[in-house]
Formats: sequence, structure tokens, C-alpha cells
Amino acid sequence: MVENSDSKFTHFDAEGNAVMVDVSKKDETTRVAHATGKISMSKEAFEKVKSGNMSKGDVLGIARIAGIMAAKKVDDLIPLTHPLLITKVSVDFCLQDEDNLVEIFATVGICGKTGVEMEALTAVSVAALTIYDMCKAVDKSMVISDIKLLKKTGGKSGTYIRQG
Repeated sequence: MVENSDSKFTHFDAEGNAVMVDVSKKDETTRVAHATGKISMSKEAFEKVKSGNMSKGDVLGIARIAGIMAAKKVDDLIPLTHPLLITKVSVDFCLQDEDNLVEIFATVGICGKTGVEMEALTAVSVAALTIYDMCKAVDKSMVISDIKLLKKTGGKSGTYIRQG
């Protein structure tokens, strides 16, 4: 194993070759991951998103579906991730008028042998990209930022809660 000061990198074998982690001996546990991210935009674009008047349609509704679909396809997108039988995905939004900002929240759950952090982060990322795509005719200067894991539960490593 290649090691750093805090933990072992598990996606490399003793010779440094990339490998998919063997989870066959792990216990199945309930695992949940929560992630968030933001997309800021012009006042004009924000008002169109908020009112549902963007010419391409219901921006947040389409972004929600895109995020859910993305969570289910992580193994097609990110090398060495496991195909998972996800049991729950939700994507929600909080509109912040004062900053012309849409905050995105994703929760992914599973009863399985590996966590769903990548699925939650991917759901947020693709939801944000979908918002960008649907709004770019009005505002090409949008900024996607602060995509991060907020919390994860389950598995051998237990609970993680982001501080700050």
C-alpha cells in the first residue's frame, strides 16, 4: 500500500498499480452521504430560475432529475468506483435572494459494502452543471463553487461531519 501521514490509499496495490478496492469481505451496513455545492449567477438569471421563466423550462426540476440520474451512474464516470444498488437519492435547492445563489443539497443512501460519498458529490456537481447549461443563454459568468461532503454515516470508518 502507498501511505500518507493520515491514512492508506486503498486504490493502489503494493507495486503502485491502480486497483478497485475489494469490498467482498466488508459487512453490509446502512450508509448515507450528504453533499452540497453552490452556483451563483446574475440577478436576471436568478429571477428567471426563481420564477420558473427560463426559456428552457423548469431549471430546478430538470437539475433535480439530472442529479438523481448522475448519482446512479458514478461507476460509469469515475474510475475504480463500484457499481452500487442505491436505495435513496434526493436533490434539493435553497435559493438565496441576497446573493443570487442556488445552494444544492444531495443525500444518497444505501445498504451496502461501500459508501456513497462520490454519489452525493456527483449528484451536486451534475445538478449545478445542469443549472449552468439551462441558464447560460442569460448568464455565461455563473460560478459553481464549494462542492463538498457535509456528512457521511455508516461503514467501518463511522460518522464524518464536516467542521466549519
